[in-house]
Amino acid sequence: MASVKEIRSKIKSVKATQQITKAMKMVAAARMRKAQQAILSARPFAVQMDKVVGDLVKLEVLSDQEAGKEVSIHPFFEDRGDAKECLILITADKGLCGSFNATILRHTIAWIQARQGKKLMVAVVGRKGRDLLNRLRDVEMDRVVELVNIFPKVGFKHAELLAEPVLSRFEKGEIDKVTVLYTEFKSAVSQVLVEKQLLPIPMPKIEEGEAINPFGFHFEPSREDLLSALLPRDIKAQLYRFLLESQAAELAARMNAMESASKNAGELIEGLTLAMNRLRQGIITNELMEIVGGAEALAA
Repeated sequence: MASVKEIRSKIKSVKATQQITKAMKMVAAARMRKAQQAILSARPFAVQMDKVVGDLVKLEVLSDQEAGKEVSIHPFFEDRGDAKECLILITADKGLCGSFNATILRHTIAWIQARQGKKLMVAVVGRKGRDLLNRLRDVEMDRVVELVNIFPKVGFKHAELLAEPVLSRFEKGEIDKVTVLYTEFKSAVSQVLVEKQLLPIPMPKIEEGEAINPFGFHFEPSREDLLSALLPRDIKAQLYRFLLESQAAELAARMNAMESASKNAGELIEGLTLAMNRLRQGIITNELMEIVGGAEALAA
């Protein structure tokens, strides 16, 4: 059985750990609020950018159909199959955030195993994702780009660094399909793993009887030139949003993990304190019994 001194030492150690976890929770909570504001600001822009691009694509499709021409929008919409796939993997740079990294890394391994025999490429964000790929030495994956140590200060420049080599390879025909794997921020207590096809861009649905340019807009430059200019920016805006989503989700997961760790440390301290008090009480009782026994022996 542990002595009183050993139990006191354990209590002291657990209290020191609890102070660290409480401090980490406070830091994560403050950063999460900033990250939450950033994602709430970026989401409307990304959504509206998608809507503008979708409307332009619809105009192009309807115009080509009315003119009796073959529908041809942009190479980013071209379905080439999936012989050469690229995965954009967004993970955290650090641990201590619960199951945040474990969940996305398990899904990554499953994604790779389901595509054995194909030519695979990867654009990885975050040290945890990079470390996983370094351990998978039996899997051949060409690294398109690698970004680490960018959290929690993600900027649009990081989305550009991530997007440009991927888009370049897609336009050259070196990549047929691009998939993004990231964690979406829902709330402080809810984060959802998302697997989303980035390229080729899915064609927007056109309702039956939908009019061509119902408001009579005139485009300068042409719709084709405008669409070609907007598409790369739209993809970069979407990637920027995904980075912000992952950043906010990671901080929320870390805040929750540190809160649970602090609570568990408190319960452990209570249990150790109770055990120490029982041990001290037992020692005192034994000493009293020895004193009483000695007094009775002397009296006899």
